[in-house]
Amino acid sequence: MIRPLRCLAALALLAGSAVCADATPAEDAAFVDALTWGITPSSFSEFRTKGREAWLREQLHPPAQPRLPAAVQAQVDALAPSGSLFDRIAALQAQGKEANAEPDPEAKQKSRRALQASLNASVKDAASATLLRALYSPDQLRERLTWIWFNRFNVHLGKANLRAMVGDYVDTAIRPHALGRFRDLVEATLRHPAMLRYLDNADNAAGHINENYARELLELHTMGVGTGYTQGDVENLARILTGIGIDARTEDPKVKPERQADLVRAGLFIFNPNRHDYGDKNLLGHTIRGRGWAEIGEALDIICSQPATARSVSRGLARAFMGSEPSGALVDTMAGVFAKSGGDIPTVLDALFHSRDFTAPNAARFKDPMRFVLSAVRLAYDGRPILNTAPMQGWLNRLGEGLFNRTTPDGYPLDAASWSGPGQMTTRFEIARQIGSGSAGLFNAVMPDATEVPAFPLIQNELYFSTLAATLSEPTRTALAQAVSPQDWNTLFLSSPEFMR
Repeated sequence: MIRPLRCLAALALLAGSAVCADATPAEDAAFVDALTWGITPSSFSEFRTKGREAWLREQLHPPAQPRLPAAVQAQVDALAPSGSLFDRIAALQAQGKEANAEPDPEAKQKSRRALQASLNASVKDAASATLLRALYSPDQLRERLTWIWFNRFNVHLGKANLRAMVGDYVDTAIRPHALGRFRDLVEATLRHPAMLRYLDNADNAAGHINENYARELLELHTMGVGTGYTQGDVENLARILTGIGIDARTEDPKVKPERQADLVRAGLFIFNPNRHDYGDKNLLGHTIRGRGWAEIGEALDIICSQPATARSVSRGLARAFMGSEPSGALVDTMAGVFAKSGGDIPTVLDALFHSRDFTAPNAARFKDPMRFVLSAVRLAYDGRPILNTAPMQGWLNRLGEGLFNRTTPDGYPLDAASWSGPGQMTTRFEIARQIGSGSAGLFNAVMPDATEVPAFPLIQNELYFSTLAATLSEPTRTALAQAVSPQDWNTLFLSSPEFMR
């Protein structure tokens, strides 16, 4: 298999860390594979040309504007919805009202089906754009983190009209902050209508408190369960969050003159003073004076500076990239970096990627379904743009990790144990056969009367012969030697324990 990294160099920049200045090609390949959506011949060549540290710096600090090859960018642009999210949601709400007001039952049903079709098309396009970015962005680490953070700040497409919001949530709340400050990421998710609708804070108002979002903000997004906050903290945080919601009306709500300055609107987001509890609150031992919108910023500062938040975020990042529970020592190191850097995500990740735990020979980074499917397609076609992501969306659904489809707020698990059962392996073998045997519909353009572009996966490529072949175990070599066709060989390789890791 592609052996996890083994560092022979001595201490590096951080206590307990190490660098792999003399890493073997196999170790370098494992490093690239661990940080990206899957190694390819071209990505490995770029890595070896630049060197590990220069490549890592570029991945940790990519340009602010996401980049894609021109042909892929054209596909993503074609998938982009027209108009602002505000305009789209307002139009959908109007469409829904018209359908409900339709007196003829048959016409009403037809109108409702049209509305559902619009919502389904929105989420399908959002999933396609997300997969295309993951496959072809040169800023691979940012795309990995976009998925990791989405899982931490999960929303489910099935609730209300989230199908029309989830793509914007990924593109405006998650990706731009994936390699920024954690505090900014939390606020970006707090301000997005997808989160406010999913966890019901749009219904949270003075005198009618809804604790759902406040609880998950502490339990899942930041500090973690059992880390010292109390039910009283949840209740007071819910009071702080009153008035934060969604408003698709063009006119502002009527607010008392003395509260007019407290009104905050940005697209669908609103902080409505009429719905806010202006009493003083106590959060995690801090008294927060009731004064409106400023309370939210103060609360986020307090929560994101908690040692429990530093540890929870550090543990989550390490688990996501390592596929297993990190050691307490590694979490301590990363949490210390988190605290000193003010929650700067690239600095925390740099500590992780230079740690001995991350580069240990026995690290087992078993791929979750997203990594399995994306890495297989990336290796098979190395930069050649696919024309249809529908087969990939189908594979992910079959494997139980469909995009935006986790119903519970905790998001999909990203550890190995959750994805290595017998049923999962059987399905993976079937998908490996589809990918390995031909184009599998990936090059069948989504347009009327389109003919599928000829394509065949090339897995026995330069990377395989120069680096990957040497990492295979004897049983895998024996199995591959018995392949009766290129299609059979591809299937066996993509099903091998080495590729799964």
